[in-house]
Amino acid sequence: MRASMRRHKRHKLKAEINVVPYIDVMLVLLIIFMVTAPLLHLGVDIKLPQAAAKSLQKDKQPVLVSLDKDGNLYLTLGAAKREPVDAKTLVAKVGAFVRNNPGVSVLFGGDERVNYGRIMQAMVLLQQAGVPNVGLMTQPTAVPDAKYGRR
Repeated sequence: MRASMRRHKRHKLKAEINVVPYIDVMLVLLIIFMVTAPLLHLGVDIKLPQAAAKSLQKDKQPVLVSLDKDGNLYLTLGAAKREPVDAKTLVAKVGAFVRNNPGVSVLFGGDERVNYGRIMQAMVLLQQAGVPNVGLMTQPTAVPDAKYGRR
């Protein structure tokens, strides 16, 4: 009987959880997150427009650049008439005007039906002209009636 008791004591099951594999997995995940966390900050800083925007009040006439639904560019320099321009002429004229009038505002307006890529190309042209800041023109929308949900 003693031999069977000794055998029974030697082969007694343990009621413990082996946590070593869980620690290994946790450490691997920790290393992965530590490596990838600095790479996740790839956003672009932008300032979103406010809902109750006020119109700009400037002493000087702004430079207006507009893009119609067909992708044609138009330029209005100060008090001059609106004229159709191509890309090279836009860069040359706006660049010269901004260099001569450093405090002048440059405003850009694009038709809502035009491709967004075409709008970005026009903004790049203004950047090439040396314009430091470009304002975007919009049409004011009607404020919805809160009581009836109508505009």
